[in-house]
Amino acid sequence: MHPPPPPSLRMVIFEGFGALHQLGRLLLRAPSLLRQPRGKNQPVLVFPGYGTGDATTLPLRGYLRFLGYQPHGWGLGTNKGNLGRTLPKVLDLATALCAKSGQKLHLIGWSLGGVFARELARQRPGSIAQVITLGTPVVGGAKYTTFSAANKRRGIDLDAAEARVAKRNQTPLRVPVTSIYSRWDRVVAWQASIDPWNPHVAHLEVRATHSGLGLSPEVFATIAQCLAKKELTFGS
Repeated sequence: MHPPPPPSLRMVIFEGFGALHQLGRLLLRAPSLLRQPRGKNQPVLVFPGYGTGDATTLPLRGYLRFLGYQPHGWGLGTNKGNLGRTLPKVLDLATALCAKSGQKLHLIGWSLGGVFARELARQRPGSIAQVITLGTPVVGGAKYTTFSAANKRRGIDLDAAEARVAKRNQTPLRVPVTSIYSRWDRVVAWQASIDPWNPHVAHLEVRATHSGLGLSPEVFATIAQCLAKKELTFGS
């Protein structure tokens, strides 16, 4: 497996065009999206990707609110990727949301946000209903992303980082997981979104750029259908 090429003007244009394309498709598919299964006020915590914040997940959260869920942004500003420093705050947030709603949390994580969602579920499986990730580098951390070259220049040992990810995954996830990925992804190598450790993970392929995943009508419909499952079990 190889990382995507480092960011370039061409890639930025490609990603930007992809997001605009998905926005147009989202509007065209609105009638069918509005007919997706309705929620029953279940709490959903949505994590943004690396270098972004809650503003990027507003369209998805707005859609989920329309369907009858209680969507929440993570409220921790820009996702800077510091798992060790930020995860305790995420754990506190999850505890508060579960206490307020009296229900288990559904987690959605875009890109690096999916890593936080997975680690929250690993540490608090009894509080989590399911995890849905969008273009998340499950394997290798930053090694198989466009940020790999920059991290190497900063002296980060990407092989060691990959080994740490593998070590964390020796503790299996005990909640249902859906990993949504795209072969059009130019930020995260799509193969890195395939979970080799947890046999109960469902892998679903869509056609969208990395930045377009949060606006894709296929992604929105898939999320709505996953959230509406009455009984979630391993292998769902």
